[in-house]
Amino acid sequence: MSQRPSLISTMLLIFSVVLLMLVGAFSFGGYSDSSVDLHAQKIEWQVQQSNGYDPLTPANFDSHTLPAEWQSVDLPFALPIALLGQASTMRTPDATQTTWFRLQLPDISTRDKPLALYAARVRTGGTVAIYANGQLVHRAQQNGTLWNSSRTPLWIEFAKTDDSPPLREILIRLEHSAKSQVALSSIWIGSTESLYSRYHVRLWLQQELPAMLSMAFLAVGIFALLVWTQRKHEIAYLLFFQLAATAFLRGLHFYSSIPIANDWFAWLTVNSLFWLVTSVHFFLRQLHGRPLKWLTRALVTTTVLVGILTLPLFTLLPNTPKITPLIYVVAATMGATAGLIGGINAWRVSSEGRLIAVGILICTLLGVDDWLLQNNFISPEGWYLGAYMNAVCFTVFGVLMYRRYVNAINEIEEVNASLALRLQQREAELEMSHQRLREIELRQTISDERQRLMQDMHDGLGSSLISAIRSMESGGMSELQVSQILKDCLDDLKLTIDSMEPVDADLLLLLATLRFRLEPRLEGTGIALHWEVQELPTMSWLDPSSALHILRIVQESIANILRHTRADAIRVATARDVDGVTISIEDNGHGFDIEHALANANGRGLRNQHRRAQALDGKVSWRSSATGTLFQLWLPLQRGA
Repeated sequence: MSQRPSLISTMLLIFSVVLLMLVGAFSFGGYSDSSVDLHAQKIEWQVQQSNGYDPLTPANFDSHTLPAEWQSVDLPFALPIALLGQASTMRTPDATQTTWFRLQLPDISTRDKPLALYAARVRTGGTVAIYANGQLVHRAQQNGTLWNSSRTPLWIEFAKTDDSPPLREILIRLEHSAKSQVALSSIWIGSTESLYSRYHVRLWLQQELPAMLSMAFLAVGIFALLVWTQRKHEIAYLLFFQLAATAFLRGLHFYSSIPIANDWFAWLTVNSLFWLVTSVHFFLRQLHGRPLKWLTRALVTTTVLVGILTLPLFTLLPNTPKITPLIYVVAATMGATAGLIGGINAWRVSSEGRLIAVGILICTLLGVDDWLLQNNFISPEGWYLGAYMNAVCFTVFGVLMYRRYVNAINEIEEVNASLALRLQQREAELEMSHQRLREIELRQTISDERQRLMQDMHDGLGSSLISAIRSMESGGMSELQVSQILKDCLDDLKLTIDSMEPVDADLLLLLATLRFRLEPRLEGTGIALHWEVQELPTMSWLDPSSALHILRIVQESIANILRHTRADAIRVATARDVDGVTISIEDNGHGFDIEHALANANGRGLRNQHRRAQALDGKVSWRSSATGTLFQLWLPLQRGA
C-alpha cells in the first residue's frame, strides 16, 4: 500500500471522532418522542445492611415493610467507589448491602396500551430484582452468576390484561458488597412502541455491534493462524491471531448474555486484558526488532502472577470482582508502559510503528473512559467506548496485515515481471540460436542434396556419356546405339529432376510422376501400359534420395522390357500387406534366364536393382517364363533407424 503513514493515522483519528459523534448524537440528540409518558429523573432511595447474598428473591414484596426512611435522590444515581476501601472488604467478604429504589407513578396516559420500562444502565455486583405493584417482574444475576447488566440496557415489558390494576409503583432491589456502590441511569416508562427504538439503538451500539466487530476480528485472526501453519517463518501471522483471540476474550463481557460464574467470568475478562497487552508488546517487538528483555520479563511476570493470584481455585484473592478496579489500574500502567516504550521504538523504525502508536493511544483513551464509567466517576448515562477497542485493533492491525499482504503481492508481481523479462530474453536468445541452427541445417541440406545429385549424375548420366564417347571414338557403336544411349541419359536426367519434387511421403504420387515421363515413350514404341495401382499408406521415410532409388529400380525394369523382351504390353500394379507395399511390373514378352543374367557381366542392371532395394531395406524378385516376366519390388512401411 502506498499511502503515507500520516494519512493513515489521520483517517484512523477521523474514524474515532465520527464514532464518538455518532455516540453523542444517539445519547443526547435523537430521542425526542412526545409519545413517551414519563422520564423519571428523581427517585426514592434507601440502603439495608445484610450478611451475604440472598439466594432467594421473594415473589412479592411490600415497600412499606422496609425499616429505613426513603430519601429523594436525582437520577442518574452514581456514588464514586472508594478503591482502597473496596479492596479492604477482602477481610470481611460476607459484608453486603441491599440498595432499594422506589418510583411512585402518577396516572399514565397510555394505560390502555402495553407499558414498558427502559433504563440505559443498572450496575451492581449481586442480584437485580424489579417489582411492579409489589410483584416480581424481572430478576437477573442471581445465585452468584454475573450478568452484563452494566452494558445491557434494562428492558421490561409489563403484562396487561383487562382486569390488571394501573401501574402505581416500581421497586428496584440491588444487592452488592458493603464497600462497592451501585449505579442507576434515569428511567423511562411509556408504551412499548415509543421506547423500543431507544432501547434497541442502545443495545445495538453497546452490545450487538461490538459483538460483530469482535467476531470479524476473530475470524480474520483464525485465517491468519491458518496462513501461519503454512508459513511458520512469518511469526506476524501468529501474533495477529493472538491479538484477535485475546481481544475477543477481553470484550466477551460486552455482549455475553450466557450466565457464567461470577469469579470465573471476572478472571477470564480481567486476565485477557493482560494477555492482550502482552500480545501487543510482542507484536511491537517483532515490528521494531529490539528485544527489550527487561520489559518483556516484567510484562510476562506480571501477567503470570495476576493470572495465578486471581484464580478462583485459590483463596489468595477470594473475590476477583471486588479488586477488579485495582487490577485495572495495574493493567493500565502495564499497557501504558508497553505502549509508550514499544510505540516510541516502533515510531522511529517505520510507518507501521507510527500507525500502531496512534492505535494504542486511541485504545488507551477508550479504556480510560471505561474505567471512569465503571467506577462511577462519570454518569451511568454514558457509553462504554472500550467495546470499540476491538474495532480500533482490527483496523490498525488489519491495515498492517493488508499492507504486508499487498507488499507480498507486489513483490511476487515484481519477481514474476523479472522472470517474464528474463524468460523473454532467453526466448529471444533461443529463437536466434534456433534461427542459426535452421540456417546451418538448410545449408547442410543444400550441400548434402548437391552432393547427392553430383554423385547420381556421376554414377548414372556421367557413366553413360563416358561409355558413349569411348564407343564413338573407337568406332564400335552405330548411330542407333548412340541414340539409345543418349535417350537413356535423358531419362536418367529426368529421373534425377523428378526425385527432387516433393511427394509428401506418397508412393503413388512418385509412381504417377514416373508414368508421366514414360507413357509418351511407350506409346512411340507401340507398347500398351496398363496402370492398376491402388491406394497406399504414406511412407514417412520417403525422401528425395529414397525416391531416386525407387525411380531407378522401376526405370531399370521397364528399360529391360523395352530392350530385351519384345513385349507389346506392360502392367504396373501395387499391393499392400501387413508390413509393406509391393510394386509389380509384368510384361508379355519371351522372358529370360534370370540366373544366367545375374551371373553374366551383362546383368549389371539387375544387380543394381538388388543393391538399391537393399539400401531401402526392401527386396526385389523376378519370375520369368516364355510367356512373360514378373518383376516385384517390396518396400517396408517403416524403416529402422
